[in-house]
Amino acid sequence: MLRITLRDGEKAIVNGAVIRAVGRTQIAIENKVSILRGSEIMRPEEATTPARQLYFAAMLAYIDPASRDSHHEAVVGLVGALIAALGTAEAKAACIRFAGEIAQGEYYKALGSAREVIAFEDAVVAQQAA
Repeated sequence: MLRITLRDGEKAIVNGAVIRAVGRTQIAIENKVSILRGSEIMRPEEATTPARQLYFAAMLAYIDPASRDSHHEAVVGLVGALIAALGTAEAKAACIRFAGEIAQGEYYKALGSAREVIAFEDAVVAQQAA
């Protein structure tokens, strides 16, 4: 059993359904579900860079299994471009780890790796701006 606590107004996605807490809410999940809490949810307008688009595509693959094949196509194209664009071995390793997790169907775990890729991309952008 998985227990999560949502703050008042916090949103979560459970098997594709968006839920919003009214008051502080505790939810007990008793079977296997795809669940994302508020901070893990990315809106389409937030997918403004290749790494964020990668996260968004992986998130959709996780919460929208009916359209998973089309989301996979987006993921494959983006991960290849990011491996080529991000210069460090650590960044490339994060991309490869992400791709492996997606290939194994570990979508939630892949979102964590995608957040690492976003951090590497942010560092490259900051370095180029300096």
